[in-house]
Amino acid sequence: MKHLPAYTDLTSRLRFSPEQGRIWRDSERCVLLSNSALAMLRNELVVQLGLGSARRLFWQMGFAEGARCAVEAKYLRPGRGFLEAFAVGPQAHALTGFGWTEIETLDSDTASGHFEGRFLVHDSIEAGIHLETEGVNADPVCWLQTGFASGFASTFAGQPIIMREIECQGMGHPACLLHGKPEDEWPNLDDVETAVVSFQSAGPKSQDDQFVAGVSAGFHAVRNLIERTAGTDATLLFLGETGVGKEVFAKMAHRLSLRRDAPFVALNCAAIPEGLIEAELFGVAKGAFTGAVADRPGRFELAHGGTLFLDEISMLSPLAQSKVLRAIQEGEFERVGDTKTIQVNVRLIAASNIDLEVAMAEGTFRADLYFRLSTLPIRVPPLRERREDIPGLMEHFRAKYAMRHGRAVGGFTARSINALLMHDYPGNVRELERMVERAVLLADESGAIDLRHLFIGSDRVRIPSGLTLARDGRVVEAEPRHEEQSSVCQLVSLLRQNGETLSTVENAIVRAAVEAAGGNVAQAARELGLTRRQLAFRLEKMQRDG
Repeated sequence: MKHLPAYTDLTSRLRFSPEQGRIWRDSERCVLLSNSALAMLRNELVVQLGLGSARRLFWQMGFAEGARCAVEAKYLRPGRGFLEAFAVGPQAHALTGFGWTEIETLDSDTASGHFEGRFLVHDSIEAGIHLETEGVNADPVCWLQTGFASGFASTFAGQPIIMREIECQGMGHPACLLHGKPEDEWPNLDDVETAVVSFQSAGPKSQDDQFVAGVSAGFHAVRNLIERTAGTDATLLFLGETGVGKEVFAKMAHRLSLRRDAPFVALNCAAIPEGLIEAELFGVAKGAFTGAVADRPGRFELAHGGTLFLDEISMLSPLAQSKVLRAIQEGEFERVGDTKTIQVNVRLIAASNIDLEVAMAEGTFRADLYFRLSTLPIRVPPLRERREDIPGLMEHFRAKYAMRHGRAVGGFTARSINALLMHDYPGNVRELERMVERAVLLADESGAIDLRHLFIGSDRVRIPSGLTLARDGRVVEAEPRHEEQSSVCQLVSLLRQNGETLSTVENAIVRAAVEAAGGNVAQAARELGLTRRQLAFRLEKMQRDG
């Protein structure tokens, strides 16, 4: 048995305010759910969805929470060894009341992809609920538990890890025994494990450019909105920073739609000169200008019956905007240089990396087009706000480019995993993909991707202030520079002279950061070296205290 460190750093993150009816873990609100309420929820879902679907839902919920917990583990115990950092997972699971864990064995080598562990979970609440309501079962019943353990281990190790219940209290065993190892080392994956692992990783043989990885709440929010419109022709408007994957989500919407067998046609409006954009959109008639020796269809015609995706739609000229509006409202247009009206049936999906409401207010984007496009606006969060999705994307891009370039690259070293999980990604998913492709090309044959393969030249690891990466890859607290120490001493002296309290100064700094960020809490949090939830908690506390 391996003994776990104290729970103090985990329990200190909890806050209670009975007067306001709130419980926080850092700045994220939580609720207490009684055993009987959880039993009712579980049983009702089994009745309504069926056993297989209910198990899949609980497994996915557990997997997503475990992945989120693994990202936090990198921040929570900087400088600690592998066991102490990994222990955040079992301890956080215990802290929620699901049962307490003994680590029997744990052996991992990220560079070679080796991972194996056995974990004994005592007093599982899921097993207890099943025994009380259904009695002893023939199969394991702790679905949340195995999903959480798989999500945590997969994210922590940077590769898909499956945790299976070899023994379960719900089957009559004295405790639940979980055995974890890489998914390709299990002889057979069941449908639940396959569904969730495919969600987290593309697998070693896939080059599918349409793959979408995600286990985060932000990813699921986007996917759920897309799925709700799957049987309709509703116009979608994806909003988000450059590189977040708006076109990938647009392709997902097309694949899930009734038009999936028809064309998907994409056009980046920012990549076409203003003088040519109308010809690209609506086509050109023969003789319209020198060199137009034949009729040429535009993107609207090519997408007839299917989906047209217009990326960076804010870059369209006012005239082009008016013609696009007519085409999607009336289903008709004329080619450049022609008077013949062409009828089309197209579902439009648009995307923008700027705020179209601001552009509309500034007069650069037509209000009528905006309101026509914004039937269902969908914000795609930046990658730094959904770090749980990073491991799946890492593995997908590694497998994709290893196959494309004929390279045998085994995996990621511990310090490269830490760096990729903590990097701020100003270029979002596109930046991650570029870094991994470059690393595949630079890594030694049959070796692992290391930090030096990912960040070269002017590229630097962008991690939260106060933390840094040690040579061995551990996340450690950064030593303040001499000038920083001097500045701190001067500030303390000034506080003493003016009689100011630390709380007053902290509140002033927080307000100034939020004001400088124009009210954008996420941006202000990054400037202060906090997570968005941590800053939100401070703002709520300031509001409560008046």
